[in-house]
Amino acid sequence: MTQIDDATMQALEAAAYRRLRDHLQNRTDVQNIDLMNLAGFCRNCLSRWMAEAAAEAGVPLGKDEAKTLVYGMPYDDWKALHQAEASDAQKAAFTEAFKTHG
Repeated sequence: MTQIDDATMQALEAAAYRRLRDHLQNRTDVQNIDLMNLAGFCRNCLSRWMAEAAAEAGVPLGKDEAKTLVYGMPYDDWKALHQAEASDAQKAAFTEAFKTHG
């Protein structure tokens, strides 16, 4: 594996995160429950991880602020515009998926 210094690795990881964030902001058709069912994480997880990282670094970043960074708008606005009611099949898959995500 190529040797990458810490600063370059951090910049690459940040760029990959921004690309994922932007991709999820553009793919509003992809529901959080589908992400959870398939990958075990969703936009809310990303925002929680951002807030936790901020707290560890001593940076004041509230839960709602972190969600706005991830969603590209306030969470309630995103929900009103893009979040559909989960189907019974999605809810059942969610319940089943979390047996293994424990």
